[in-house]
Amino acid sequence: MGTTPPPQGSLRQRNVASSGKKHKDGAASDVELEKKSNGAASKPAAAGSDSGYTIVGVLITAAAFLTRFWGISHPNEVVFDEVHFGKFASYYLERTYFFDVHPPFGKLLFAFMGWLVGYDGHFHFENIGDSYIANKVPYVAFRSLPAILGALTVTVVYLIMWESGYSLPACIVAAGLVLLDNAHIGQTRLILLDATLVFAMACSLLAYIKFYKLRHEPFSRKWWKWLILTGFALSCDISTKYVGLFAFITIGSAVIIDLWDLLDINRPGGALTLPQFSKHFAARAFGLIIMPFIFYLFWFQVHFAILTRSGPGDDFMTPEFQETLTDNVMLANSITIDYYDTITLKHKETKAYLHSHPDRYPLRYDDGRVSSQGQQVTGYPFNDTNNHWQILPAQDTDQKVGRHVKNHDLVRLRHLVTDTILLSHDVASPYYPTNQEFTTVSLADAFGDRAGDTLFEVRIENGKPNQEFKSISSHFKFIHNPSKVAMWTHTTPLPDWGHKQQEINGNKQITPSSNVWLVEDIPSLAQDDKRRERPEKKVKTLPFLQKWFELQRSMFWHNSQLTSSHPYASHPYQWPFLLRGVSFWTQNDTRQQIYFVGNPIGWWIASSIIAVYVGIVLADQFSLRRGVDALDHRSRTRLYNSTGFFFLAWATHYFPFFVMGRQLFLHHYLPAHLASALVTGAIIEFIFSTDSAENEAAYQAIKAGKKPAVAKRHVSARERYAGQSLLASWIAALVILAAIGAGWYFFLPLTYGYPGLTVEQVLRRKWLGYDLHFAK
Repeated sequence: MGTTPPPQGSLRQRNVASSGKKHKDGAASDVELEKKSNGAASKPAAAGSDSGYTIVGVLITAAAFLTRFWGISHPNEVVFDEVHFGKFASYYLERTYFFDVHPPFGKLLFAFMGWLVGYDGHFHFENIGDSYIANKVPYVAFRSLPAILGALTVTVVYLIMWESGYSLPACIVAAGLVLLDNAHIGQTRLILLDATLVFAMACSLLAYIKFYKLRHEPFSRKWWKWLILTGFALSCDISTKYVGLFAFITIGSAVIIDLWDLLDINRPGGALTLPQFSKHFAARAFGLIIMPFIFYLFWFQVHFAILTRSGPGDDFMTPEFQETLTDNVMLANSITIDYYDTITLKHKETKAYLHSHPDRYPLRYDDGRVSSQGQQVTGYPFNDTNNHWQILPAQDTDQKVGRHVKNHDLVRLRHLVTDTILLSHDVASPYYPTNQEFTTVSLADAFGDRAGDTLFEVRIENGKPNQEFKSISSHFKFIHNPSKVAMWTHTTPLPDWGHKQQEINGNKQITPSSNVWLVEDIPSLAQDDKRRERPEKKVKTLPFLQKWFELQRSMFWHNSQLTSSHPYASHPYQWPFLLRGVSFWTQNDTRQQIYFVGNPIGWWIASSIIAVYVGIVLADQFSLRRGVDALDHRSRTRLYNSTGFFFLAWATHYFPFFVMGRQLFLHHYLPAHLASALVTGAIIEFIFSTDSAENEAAYQAIKAGKKPAVAKRHVSARERYAGQSLLASWIAALVILAAIGAGWYFFLPLTYGYPGLTVEQVLRRKWLGYDLHFAK
């Protein structure tokens, strides 16, 4: 299947640069033949002049702004994920460091909007339902940003179809499916990132089509302009959410096919030399890989430049990173640890304390494996005396008090309450047969036969030799010396015999960040001890790339950990059929609610058309194998090239979600739905295509050099078919618009959050068992 999008008009109209040339055998070029076969029928086939397209485009854009901005001030309180992205905008305006799994571009746009209206970021969007009016938040300004982008997305969809040479009815159908979709409207009326994501994705498709149409003017100013704009749109896409990578796959696939065609020595425009091909390859690599990456880095540079104050994101970063922030509490409270200090150790990611108690591991686990029956060592979420450990030197003869613990020192940990020593050995842990068990042994064993098994290395993250080991600021891995496993824990609770606490075991994979611990406090240190004094510390600097790499690692890891269940999470196979949505907001007194769900009629039409497209392609391929050529040349070219490109965009934005292990919601399907709208418009054009058998006959007659009268008869027949098919296209477009308009209007109360609905009205909207509120 071809995936490069077509330019305006038919396949043979692409070769405008060579329209005046003759083939070696003296025959007219395909372009000349196409012009002759089209004749006066070209305008009816396009179903309208440029002015007609422009007028309709303006009307659709106006309707898009109306549907997105109507009642945008309702509700005047925090809705759903506005608690996150509104909060991040406030943190930007306060210059307070925060952490999020998404790149910064979309959040920076919200902060910019807040800055434009003079908002100072005082409100932190803590809870759904908090009043914007009472807290004096310019929330309408914030919501206006996604509303503007959402409205312009409809315009971009229309332009994509127009630039691809489709008829006016096809353009209207594609744009109408997005214009009148409740999910696109609902997601673009709130302080959320998806409007930015979908707009950038649509712009990348439009810019690439514009670039591809200039392929016969390589390296011209316009050619470079649209290449760079394609890369910029792709960068904005992935700089908003990492699922923007799917747009790179879409465009990248089309570029690979384009380059493969350029490599063909028999290509119609003439063969390229290898240096010329290398120039084409380098230009695309620069415009679609290097430049987007530079733009991507730029938004992180802005992110770091703004967020200079210590904040809630500090805990996700290393001490070295935190030293670049002003007023960092962690560094101010860090204390150098000496041998024989009593310390509490806390796992960085799960926040569990290293804990032990007199209870022992059971003789056998549920799977039949035998344990050591040693004293349990667990992770415990609350701080108590069973979390107190004394840090001892490797050699018990070294009794010097006041000696600092340093990076790479070998130490022992003594559990004070039970007076035992921490140990790991070659016995499988309760949940991980491949990981080592952690337990404790008596002092006699610890300094006798089991001495080696009680030694652990303090390995400070990014630490230097002889670097002092400090509380809070020294993030470290606790490495069992003989076996070289890292002390590790996870959130799956132990059975009742372990009091539902976390398992502690020895992880053979040392490199993951989930092995990192920190010392939270030194309980044995008196409050007036000199070591607790707070000397003023200077803010340090780190190279940009070092900060960027650290943040990337943390973002990717935490993104992969979003696997917990959610009451409104859904699976990819449910999305095309719109089987369930997401409850965004409810108001009990007025029975109002915002329920995120698409326009069922529009989604079902688009999903059905996707299946129809696949069926058409398979049927065509089967027919060709049996020697039956059912399609004319131009229809098949557009079916595989242009519609194939749109289908590729749908597939690359949909199927990757099937292999993701993180939480997924209906909004993840919005970019794919936009692509399905493009496919729908293209298939409407295909079904009512003017490229009839007579049109192909006209082309073949001219190509064969038949008499003008014969060719004219065929062209006249084509004009008649063009008028008939155009009428059919308009009828089909109006029927589809009427159907999706009815679905849009019926579900408006759930999209706009008003008016409130009675029980009967709610039940009437539970088409597929949507879990709506106030159904009783």
